[in-house]
Amino acid sequence: MQDYSVPSWPPQLRPGAGPRFLQIADALQQAVSDGLLKPGNRLPPQRALAAQLNVDLTTITRGYDEARRRNLLEGRGARGTYVAAPKVELTSALDLSMNTPPPPDGVDFDDLLKQGLAQVLMRADNELLMTYHLGGGSASDRQAGTKWIGPMLGSMHPDQVVVCPGAQAGIAALILVLTEPGDAVLVEPTSYPGLRAAATQFGRRVIPVGTDKHGMLPQALEQACQQHNSKLVYLNPTLQNPTTVTMPEKRRQELAATAKRCNARIIEDDPYWLLAESPPPPIATYAPEHVYYISTLSKCLTPGLRIAFVLVRDRVERERFLVALRSFALMVAPLTAALATQWILDGSANTLMLGVRDEARARHKMARDVLAGRYAGSGDGLHIWVELPTYWRSYQLAQAAERVGLAVAPAEAFATDGESANAIRISLGSIRDRARLRAGLQRLSELLARRPDAYNGAVV
Repeated sequence: MQDYSVPSWPPQLRPGAGPRFLQIADALQQAVSDGLLKPGNRLPPQRALAAQLNVDLTTITRGYDEARRRNLLEGRGARGTYVAAPKVELTSALDLSMNTPPPPDGVDFDDLLKQGLAQVLMRADNELLMTYHLGGGSASDRQAGTKWIGPMLGSMHPDQVVVCPGAQAGIAALILVLTEPGDAVLVEPTSYPGLRAAATQFGRRVIPVGTDKHGMLPQALEQACQQHNSKLVYLNPTLQNPTTVTMPEKRRQELAATAKRCNARIIEDDPYWLLAESPPPPIATYAPEHVYYISTLSKCLTPGLRIAFVLVRDRVERERFLVALRSFALMVAPLTAALATQWILDGSANTLMLGVRDEARARHKMARDVLAGRYAGSGDGLHIWVELPTYWRSYQLAQAAERVGLAVAPAEAFATDGESANAIRISLGSIRDRARLRAGLQRLSELLARRPDAYNGAVV
């Protein structure tokens, strides 16, 4: 292969534009994307580039390492570092079905992880990180929980916060505590599948309650409480999964008043509040004694932490909740709990959350551009809800998407009443690379524009 040198490539580093090593990697990626750098081009030696940019050698090394991680560069021993040929994907499958936070641009997650774990291992008793913990989180973990939930609900006592191994565990434990076998749990007709799975597993009935464009209807809730003698309601009021509806403040106040009047309890599952633009106060603000508030780190930071905070104000109910939780999830993994606590208390969690929020908004803009008139999102959060043209059914579209290498979530997955909307949920965070996400959205847009009979499978 011909050996090209590119001495004119080095970027201009800008003060205040983020870590310099990331600026170098980003500039490499942009130059490759723009065609200024081509496969086979040789980059300047690291020491020469460090001198040219007036930075230390470590900065260049980290920049080149990050570019290698993105499959932009390859080393050829003594011959130097070269722009890599495009990586060949052996599969074209693109997952638009899983609600995970997108990797934030300009935030070095690897560095956050290394620094956070280093701080944990330096400050903690390693034996305590590898043994049983039965109290729903240490004092420090619960203090971190109050800091995390603080923007939503203001001040609270750390003893009121329980640390759980994910929101699903918290939901399941609350169902066990607040209902008996055969009881009805009231939900919206299109709702989070994990709630239905937990309730059904425990022998509870899942009853859909009428909604409008603002979410669950207070009058319909009151009627359902009376008709089914139900005392438990599940709501996801901010950027609802999957419909993306955010309840306005007035509706939240009305539902809180209805719960009080019916002596019902509300599980307020609120994973996306911090990602939303100026969301209303949580329902728990208006009925603190009737609402159990859940905030998970899985949607704002990373699912790998498996940490959620559940606000249970009453001491007796909190003890019952812990007993129920321990029946199937003895404890949160102490190491990940310590890492989450470290990140929250030192500000790293907020930095990562803001990065995820900005990246999610950029991806919503992309979806709006690519899907044009079919985009109906709010501009925030991790997903959009796309209503389908009449010639497609949601399960049919999901099958056709799979045949062209896409995974989407059909409305049937979220239905609580046996009937479902004719729509699909598209998750915007599970594909790491923006260019691949755009390609997936374009493929989906082309699919939506064609009728099902255009996608008959080939016979071989």
